[in-house]
Amino acid sequence: MSLKTCLILLTIVSVIADTMLLPFYPQFFQQAFNQSSPEHVGYYIAACCFTVMCAFPLWAKVAKHIHELHLWVYTQIIAGALGIACYFSTSLLEFWLLSQAMLVFKASYLLIYPFVMRLEDKDKHLGMVGLFSVLMHFGGISGALLGGVILQYFDPRDIYLIMAASDGLQVIVCLYLIARLNIAFKPENMKVSDQLNSEQVDPELEDSATDEESNISHIKGFVFRLGLITALFYFSAFLIRPFFTLYWQSINSTAWLSSEIITGLVYSLPGWIAVIGLWLNHKAQKNESSIKLSSFQIIVNAMLLGTVGLLIQGAEQAWLVILGRCIYGWAMFQATVRLEVMLFEVSTPDRYATDFSKMHFMQNLGVIAASFSVGSIVANASYSWTFYIASLGFISTLAIFYFSFRPKNESNSYLKNSTL
Repeated sequence: MSLKTCLILLTIVSVIADTMLLPFYPQFFQQAFNQSSPEHVGYYIAACCFTVMCAFPLWAKVAKHIHELHLWVYTQIIAGALGIACYFSTSLLEFWLLSQAMLVFKASYLLIYPFVMRLEDKDKHLGMVGLFSVLMHFGGISGALLGGVILQYFDPRDIYLIMAASDGLQVIVCLYLIARLNIAFKPENMKVSDQLNSEQVDPELEDSATDEESNISHIKGFVFRLGLITALFYFSAFLIRPFFTLYWQSINSTAWLSSEIITGLVYSLPGWIAVIGLWLNHKAQKNESSIKLSSFQIIVNAMLLGTVGLLIQGAEQAWLVILGRCIYGWAMFQATVRLEVMLFEVSTPDRYATDFSKMHFMQNLGVIAASFSVGSIVANASYSWTFYIASLGFISTLAIFYFSFRPKNESNSYLKNSTL
């Protein structure tokens, strides 16, 4: 298998393992530690996001000096050991400390995304971003279903043994790729200063230095604005996640509908819609008669559609929740893909990891804010209120996005027409 194929498979394995508990944290803490506080679930998820948010930029810097494949071998061995320690933890405090330490090392695997993007030409970025979006959703689907099975038939702590096993599998694949491709410990694209044998500078390079600094400044400003949009977008989207499984079970009195397996399936519906969305987008790209829309137009339409999907999900009727999740899933797929395409269109290959780490930082900032808020919302109002507040967040995101990136001319790469 090629390097890119192996990295894609590693992504699937890691996402499945790391999302098994995401829909079921309230049930997990209740069964494993007899902790049923909604605020506690929100605080824990916020802590997880904060840990990954802070760790990922550090790994992006380390990756400039150590090749990613070598780095992943060490980090996943440590993460696997800490996962086993989580399984044997006996107190809530001990579990918190061990699981957060585990996430520090698991965060290094987020480097796969910008690493694969460096292997692709810019004209293929849309397809690759869409593929990774679907991989994340597919992993979420499988993780939710597997997590539901484990919670229903096994001890919830067993999930951490599966996580450790997945880390071990990832280490084996990385060692195989290192040996097969003879990958050096240090990356090939080290700093230019390390490759120069003379202190003399090419006059043409000196003349272009100012232009390069100006371009970097433009990229940073663009990433900052897009990051703010992303933070509010993910804040709104994540509000409905932590307690969705409890919401679904609360509106269904039938035993089989409220089982963990069916609950996990309904939770994962947006992932199924994303898979369908990738197929439809791929098919439309080959159809010259397809309607062409810019990334700006697609994001605006997706946020409007996502708002409708959120409001429908809050109707407390099972069939409406299913319909709303399908609409919401389509909107989320289109919006997240296009937001990331906008980033990679403006960024440069040597800045992919750095710029993506900044975007990821802002994403997690939004998730942290949502995690701190959702516990209080559920404790003082009801599960359905998370959908209403999230819909207001989407409308706010849409307004800010529109006035920040509305088309002024057709030269902007992220506004060029593309297939819906």
